[in-house]
Amino acid sequence: MQYNFITIEGNIGAGKTTLSHLLARHYNARLVLEEFADNPFLPRFYENPAQYAFPLELFFMAERYKQLKELMSSRDLFSNLTISDYLFTKCLLFAKVTLPAEEFRLYQKLFDIIQHQLIVPDLLVYLHAPVSRLQENIRRRNRPYEQQIPNEYLYNLQETYIQYIKQHNLKALIVDVSNADFLNNEKQLQAILEALEKDYEPGQHYLTLPD
Repeated sequence: MQYNFITIEGNIGAGKTTLSHLLARHYNARLVLEEFADNPFLPRFYENPAQYAFPLELFFMAERYKQLKELMSSRDLFSNLTISDYLFTKCLLFAKVTLPAEEFRLYQKLFDIIQHQLIVPDLLVYLHAPVSRLQENIRRRNRPYEQQIPNEYLYNLQETYIQYIKQHNLKALIVDVSNADFLNNEKQLQAILEALEKDYEPGQHYLTLPD
């Protein structure tokens, strides 16, 4: 494995955590998972987005920063593969969708202060699926507070992710997961493993999974 730090990203319900677990197990890698369940504002946000969006995003940013900062202080960060199921920049991407303009400008100032203290992944793997599939996955995993997520919110997040990837010179592997079943389809997981053996130039690269 030529990469030291790989991040798996995607919209809500894209399968980030599932794939991260499988890759970490395969490579015997360190696994860094987002601790979304600890955010006390998350259920309240889905009930009343206007009131709870700012504390929600602020809490997420603080927790992600703390987690990645602790990761950077580890001595073996660059001697072993680390796989994360979130990109720190998702703080800004989600805030752009959830916050009104004035609150977003304040949030961005805070984000800009701390983002330079963190490392970026060697490779970003972005899982892309249509909103209908995302909603199907969300229903299947049955987290109560997620069941009323509107399609428009998912569309906006999707567009924000894509624009970010297009505008930044990242090594990004975009995987179509419209029909993905990594837990039960070994061919699909093998396609991911083979793709991770390649040395990509900065820019967007695409992978279509086998059936």
